[in-house]
Amino acid sequence: MRAYVLITAEAGAPEAIEHALNEAGIERVDHVAGTYDLVAVIEADDPRRIGELVMKTIQRTPGVLSTVTLMSLK
Repeated sequence: MRAYVLITAEAGAPEAIEHALNEAGIERVDHVAGTYDLVAVIEADDPRRIGELVMKTIQRTPGVLSTVTLMSLK
């Protein structure tokens, strides 16, 4: 199961957020232009695990202002 987490960050924080998420085991974090600042790609066997990663890891990372999670249907 895969999810895409759209992240809005504080000004100047995207690089630190990317580093922190990589250290937490989230391998793919892309900087993007537009409404959001970063997109994290999460893979897990269980949707509850994705929820845990979003709520306990990504949302608690310093500099993260908000997230939107998109669950892949494939």
